[in-house]
Amino acid sequence: MPKQSAGILLYRMEAHGPSVLLVHPGGPFWAKKDLGAWSVPKGEYSPGEDPLDVAIREFEEETGTRLTGDFRPLGELRQAGGKRVLGWAVEGDIDPATIRSNVFELEWPPRSGRKQTFPEIDRAEWFSCARAREKILPSQREFIDRLVRLVG
Repeated sequence: MPKQSAGILLYRMEAHGPSVLLVHPGGPFWAKKDLGAWSVPKGEYSPGEDPLDVAIREFEEETGTRLTGDFRPLGELRQAGGKRVLGWAVEGDIDPATIRSNVFELEWPPRSGRKQTFPEIDRAEWFSCARAREKILPSQREFIDRLVRLVG
C-alpha cells in the first residue's frame, strides 16, 4: 500500500490574487535544490488517523505555528514515487522568519558513523501562484491550480 500524507496549503489574498506559503526541505540532500523542490507542509498518517488532524499537526511541527480556520479540501494527488497526498487550503498569514521546524537525525556523511541533526524544513517563503508553480514539487502543482479555482 502506498504511503499517505496530509498537508496544508496556507494562502493569503493580495492585489494580484492568492500567494501561498511553501516550505523547503532541510538536510543535505536538498541543500542546493530550489526549483521543483519546495512543498506544502505535510506528513504521513496511518490508517485510522484523521488526515486533516494530521495535516494541522504536521504544519505545526514543521513551522511552529498552529493553524485554525476554514480548512477547504483540495483533494488528493499522487506524487512521483506513488505516495498519496491529501491537501487542504486555509487562509492565514505567518512571518516566514518565525518558522521553527522540528528536526531529524541522519548519518552524515554517509557511512561515516557520525549522526547529525537537521531541520525538517530549512526555510519557508510566500510566493505568487505563478512563482509557486515553478518552486513546488511537480507532482504537487495541481494543489496550486485547485486553490486558484477555489478562491479565484
